[in-house]
Amino acid sequence: MLELTTEADLRAATDDDSLLSWAAQGFAGETRAWMRGRAVAVAAPDLSGRDRVAVRGPVDELAPLLRQVLALVGPSYRPLGDAELLAALVAREDGLELRGRFGWMHRSGPLAVPTSDRTPAVARWLAADELDEAADLIDRHFPDSHAHPHRSGTRAWAGVRDSRGRLTALAADAWPAPGVGLLAGVVTDPEHGRGRGHGEAACRLVLTRILRRSPRAALMVHAWNEPAIRLYRRLGLQYRLLDAAAQRGAGTA
Repeated sequence: MLELTTEADLRAATDDDSLLSWAAQGFAGETRAWMRGRAVAVAAPDLSGRDRVAVRGPVDELAPLLRQVLALVGPSYRPLGDAELLAALVAREDGLELRGRFGWMHRSGPLAVPTSDRTPAVARWLAADELDEAADLIDRHFPDSHAHPHRSGTRAWAGVRDSRGRLTALAADAWPAPGVGLLAGVVTDPEHGRGRGHGEAACRLVLTRILRRSPRAALMVHAWNEPAIRLYRRLGLQYRLLDAAAQRGAGTA
């Protein structure tokens, strides 16, 4: 296998795949990438809460490459890629099992101006002394979020408050890569914020910031979360179905 060490080499090897470009994180820290034929694997530690190996390519070439990569990086790393590819990979690799399904949603270009008869909710960037309140909102309504105000990985948090000053919605600019920024930690208070455009306002502020500095913005969403997917589609993000796998016996999902 051949190691890739620059973003230019990775873009050329993957047709500028947004998922693998994001996973590479600008080759910062301990992130590494390899190719074998047309198959590519990018191993990134502690990426959005997990040690991950983003993969693509023909399964016949990817399977031996992934075996070599996992032998190097260890059992904590979880392969992720297009659902059809992961299904084929798990079917031929006895040591792997599927662990989760989600959507990778991405877009480029500036956001369109929203059109609505109602007064739009207003999002703003949260100050450091508001992050405990943000953490409480996450803990109550999105406890499995990898993005969290009290953990590493997030660059900034956008929030919306209602007329009584309650924090009702959040979204984070997290785990950014040079070519792809990530929207994460999106949560709306179901009683005081949902259905009022608060979540959309927070997402818009984060996406606007990302797309001013990066050519693309992306996010990960549970495949079952249809309301969130509809929101992200309204914001112009395209959906791509992914699966995540793990080595058998490597811990819980």
